[in-house]
Amino acid sequence: MRRRLAVLAAAAALLTGCTAQEHKDASTDDGAPRPGTLRVLASSELTDMKPVLEQIGKDTGITVRPTYLGTLDAVDLVAKGKADGAYDALWLSSNDYLRLRPDAAKKVVSETPIMSSPVAIGVRQEALSRLRWKPADVTWAQIEQAVQDGELTYGMTDPARSNSGFSTLVSVASALSGAQSALTDADVAKAAPRLKEFFKGQQLTSGSSGWLASAYARRGNVDALLNYESVLKGIPDLTVIRPTDGVITADYPLSSLAAADPAARQDVRRLAEALRSDSAQRLITERTHRRPVVPSVKPAAGLDTSRRRELPFPGSRSVADGLLDSYENELRRPSRTVYVLDTSGSMRGDRLDRLKKALTDLTGDFRQREEVTLMPFGSDVKSVRTHVVSPADPGSGLDAIRKDTDALSAQGDTAIYTSLEKAYEHLGTGGDTFTSIVLMTDGENTSGAKADEFDTFYRGLARTEQETPVFPILFGDSDQAELQHIAELTGGRLFDARTGSLDGAFEEIRGYQ
Repeated sequence: MRRRLAVLAAAAALLTGCTAQEHKDASTDDGAPRPGTLRVLASSELTDMKPVLEQIGKDTGITVRPTYLGTLDAVDLVAKGKADGAYDALWLSSNDYLRLRPDAAKKVVSETPIMSSPVAIGVRQEALSRLRWKPADVTWAQIEQAVQDGELTYGMTDPARSNSGFSTLVSVASALSGAQSALTDADVAKAAPRLKEFFKGQQLTSGSSGWLASAYARRGNVDALLNYESVLKGIPDLTVIRPTDGVITADYPLSSLAAADPAARQDVRRLAEALRSDSAQRLITERTHRRPVVPSVKPAAGLDTSRRRELPFPGSRSVADGLLDSYENELRRPSRTVYVLDTSGSMRGDRLDRLKKALTDLTGDFRQREEVTLMPFGSDVKSVRTHVVSPADPGSGLDAIRKDTDALSAQGDTAIYTSLEKAYEHLGTGGDTFTSIVLMTDGENTSGAKADEFDTFYRGLARTEQETPVFPILFGDSDQAELQHIAELTGGRLFDARTGSLDGAFEEIRGYQ
């Protein structure tokens, strides 16, 4: 798997960013260790544990200060030593991938499972009736057949960033290959043709489960979601199905980091004990739809208690990374993205240099078959340059993107809305691709179409064109309210590069493309 150095810088910046989300007064919180406070690097889906942690804090006096990150990116952070001294504990959905990384596994000195949730498929009621499925009997092979027949579409998170997406990928690959033990390279190769057909049904991709659920509700024409059971249970009108031929289950282990001091390790042990108490386990299963790990507490109402085979995780990192590489470059639908880039006069100097560096670094993460359009603008769109990363010669496309990036120059006013309109016109309907628009601006709209004119333009687009989201990046002196409106109107998400890194913002958006 191609790893991303920009993610590490972005995650380091999140030390203050996440603190600001978790505490009212973040101005005095510098991320330094404090007695009675645990600095926890946590999987992003654990944001729903806030009420439980608040209750634990009242009971034990331990305050948890979480920083949320995608599971696979968090493992990278630990492996490269970036978590040493910055965090006391690790709380991922699973440590399975971490165990494949000796450089990460040695950083963990204890782990205690807290709760569990299996991978599942949530199917819209209308689709369930149309397919005539009996939820208790559905297999991955049936799901694959429904996709092949054009009867089922779905969304899932990006396996390269999200453990729910990766666990889903492993579950499907294991089931369709018929593997009876841990996946091998031969199993992946055997399953590849069926997997390619399976992923033709994927209509939504996302870097986070929360945005995926929102996009699913907004689209209204996607039949199902693949995610953890706990996530799917929180979405109305979904029947949650655990395929009978097996699933992978997250066990959410709370782990002490080797670099933490003895007092912090003791607090991690106390926190784990408190989270495994009967009262906490009942609160967890009732609030989050995850399953308790202590036998004295029953799962919340609505959680099916029938047994399912636990599918094995890949036995080596090379198999896991090979599966991810195959997914990104061969199996999934390709991406088409327009990068609408502010190169007005205010970008002159350091800001333009930072933009060029971020885009140049990003070329190392572009997938094969991906179509990338650079659309720099000032008082109007300056040029439209489209490049394809061809599997036969990916280097040529990447070199061309770098060349066009290096040629960017800053002048003119700021025509945000006019440029967005031209981006939509360029993309047209999505076709058999994931389409998106990335908007980077350092100022407010000062030229061309106004906000209300763009709103009218967007609402006049065909429905298939409206399915293309805009992901704006806050940078420099850009107007947060203006960009938030664009994100909400188009079904995108706002990313903030003012306190973190521009490289990190571009990289984080990759999970949504």
